[in-house]
Amino acid sequence: QLQLVESGGGLVQPGGSLRLSCAASGYSLQYYQIGWFRQAPGKEREGVSCITSSGAITKYADSVKGRFTISRDNAKNTVNLQMNSLTPEDTAVYYCAAGRNGLCTLSAPLFGSWGQGTQVTVSS
Repeated sequence: QLQLVESGGGLVQPGGSLRLSCAASGYSLQYYQIGWFRQAPGKEREGVSCITSSGAITKYADSVKGRFTISRDNAKNTVNLQMNSLTPEDTAVYYCAAGRNGLCTLSAPLFGSWGQGTQVTVSS
């Protein structure tokens, strides 16, 4: 019922920035925690960031702390991920996902609705 669509991915040089957006349709995101995950070839799916339904709590993977910022606009039914100081190690397909609200989590099994992903490539 809930469909998520990511956008904003692309090719960027090291040190550059991108802003990813996750737009929902079919249901409101306002009662859900939202997570961003990424997966690169040969690597496990990694939790990048999460945000509670109100936006009061956010968490980040150690690998992106200080560089990425998650935010949400419940009125627009969107969640964003601002990515700065990108490195080649950030190259991956990025997914947003919605899960029942609770403590912010980076555990993928707790998220039931997923987008199809958007490719982020960091290369010189």
